[in-house]
Amino acid sequence: MAKGGYEFFLGKCLLPVAPSKLEIKINNANKTLALINEGEINILKKPGLTDIEFTCGIPQVRYPYAVYKEGFRGADYFLDYFESLKNSRKPFQFIVCRVLPSDRKLFNTNIKVTLEDYKLTEDAGDGFDVTVKVKLKQWRDYGTKTVNITMAASKPRAAAEPQRESTTSPAPAQAASYTVVKGDCLWNIAKKFYGNGSKYTVIYNANKGVIGGNPNLIYPEQVLTIPAA
Repeated sequence: MAKGGYEFFLGKCLLPVAPSKLEIKINNANKTLALINEGEINILKKPGLTDIEFTCGIPQVRYPYAVYKEGFRGADYFLDYFESLKNSRKPFQFIVCRVLPSDRKLFNTNIKVTLEDYKLTEDAGDGFDVTVKVKLKQWRDYGTKTVNITMAASKPRAAAEPQRESTTSPAPAQAASYTVVKGDCLWNIAKKFYGNGSKYTVIYNANKGVIGGNPNLIYPEQVLTIPAA
C-alpha cells in the first residue's frame, strides 16, 4: 500500500483506484408491535444482512496514483473479474485496509459478501476510463438437516440423518505448521484449523515476519505457524 490510504479487495483482486466514498449499511430486523392499552413495543432481533455500496473508477491507461498487484492491467481485466464474480454464484471476501500517512493502521473491514449488481458507466468527461457502481450484500453461512420419515403400520416415526462429518480440521492442541498453496487466504486457513475464519488475526500475528505488513497477501510455499487452540 502507498504511504497512507485505502486498499479495496474483492476476493483476491485489488481495485487499482480506491473509491472516494464507501457506504456500509447495517440493516435492522427489529419488529414493532402495538399492545392493547400498552402502546408500542420493540422486539429486538439480530441485525439484518449488511449492504455495501461504492463507485470505483477503472482506468484504461496507467495513472501514477493507480496501484496494481502484478503490473498494469487494462479495464477489460477488471470487468471480466466482475463478471466472473457474478456468474460464479459464490460468496467472497470484501476487505478494506486503512492506513494513516504516518503508517499507523486503522480498523479493517473484512466481511464475506455476494455481488448483488454492478453498473458500468462510460462518460466522455472520463476519457476512455470506465466507472463501476457496485452493490454487495453480506453472506452468512447456513445449512439444512434432512429428516427421513418411515411410515409404519401404526405410527410414523421420524429419524434424523446422522450429522455429516465436519470438513474443518480439529484445532491443533499445540502449535503446528502449514504450507500455503495456491488459492489460500488467511481467512480460509483459520476456518480450516479453528472453525472460524475471523480468527485469521491469530495466524497473522504469529507470522508477521513471514507475511509482511499486509495480511491479505500470502503466497504459495510460505510456511506458516498455526498457534495452538
